[in-house]
Amino acid sequence: MGGAPAPGLPYTDAAAPRCTSPQISCPGFDIGIPEGDYNVSVRSKEDLALPNPYDRDETWLKMPKGKGKLGSTSAIDIDKDGKSVWIARRCEVNGCIGSHVDPVMKFDEHGNFVRSFGADMIVYPHGLWVDQQGNVWVADTQSNTEGGRRGAPAPGTVPNGDQVLKFSPEGKLLMKLGTPGVYGHDETHFNQPSDVITAPNGDIFVADGHELTNMPYRIMKFDKNGKYLKEWPACGNGPQPSDCTHSLAMDSQGRLFVANRGNSAIDIYDQDGKLLAEWKQFGRPSGLYIDHNDVLYAADSESSVMGGNAFIRGVHVGDAKTGKVTAFIPDVGGNPTPWFPLRGTTGPEGVVADAAGHIIISQVAPFGQVARYQLKPTL
Repeated sequence: MGGAPAPGLPYTDAAAPRCTSPQISCPGFDIGIPEGDYNVSVRSKEDLALPNPYDRDETWLKMPKGKGKLGSTSAIDIDKDGKSVWIARRCEVNGCIGSHVDPVMKFDEHGNFVRSFGADMIVYPHGLWVDQQGNVWVADTQSNTEGGRRGAPAPGTVPNGDQVLKFSPEGKLLMKLGTPGVYGHDETHFNQPSDVITAPNGDIFVADGHELTNMPYRIMKFDKNGKYLKEWPACGNGPQPSDCTHSLAMDSQGRLFVANRGNSAIDIYDQDGKLLAEWKQFGRPSGLYIDHNDVLYAADSESSVMGGNAFIRGVHVGDAKTGKVTAFIPDVGGNPTPWFPLRGTTGPEGVVADAAGHIIISQVAPFGQVARYQLKPTL
């Protein structure tokens, strides 16, 4: 397998022309859609009946002085202490090219800043995982030299990005997977890695493929030392051959949950790539998290007319063992409509839950929010 497309073939980025390119179909934009309430119109009775027992707090996280603004954020996880929160912001806007702030940041359970690192090392942090030893893994999705969504690189740019990085809790770089700045589809290159997770034995799983539509989407498996072991294709038989590996989670049985956002599904695999189940009841999943009690949280930042409006943006909460959905937290912005559009991604992009039961979401847009939810007081 080669490390890049044939010479002269540009990378096809499905993000910007999401509703106009031949790779991405957005039902309704080309034929016209009548006005209506797109937050309720085609949701199932079961989804409409889900309770929302949570209150939202947008002021919980406190950015420290001198560290810049909190821009766009998708990468988030809970520290091994069960209380502290790690995020990897896309610097002060929606990408770190030209910025020199630390993207990786740790906050305590009260939202107070603890430490940060990673300045000038990460291009576009997308996924974050804290392993059993407290090490911090970052999936850096985009290249700073391949152009595409981030624009053409400046002359003399040193290739960076399109990698998976492992840091110690203090910020020491321990491991790099992938070839800096170079897209590809062999054992040593990534096609925009969107998330990373490790199994209890140390095996590393990478969700490879975000929005470059001229390369296959896959799940890659490495051993604890970074040696390539195997891979398997994602997307399956879904009608949308894009954005099928957006986030990863693992349950107590060791099953690998994959956010197949392009097809509004959660795909469940064993650790050798056998597809065990496909769940369609958790919305259009951008982010996944499974806690120690096998509670499954699915963040939906893209439900809209593109997905038929079968769901609204927010967080579904349910059982990772049975697939039963038990609660839903609607995003405060609701869904976009053809006549009053929001941007393609708003609201909860990533989701985690701490040991105390708080649900914490990261969001790509609007910028500058990492909201926390807690159970409403009972009367």
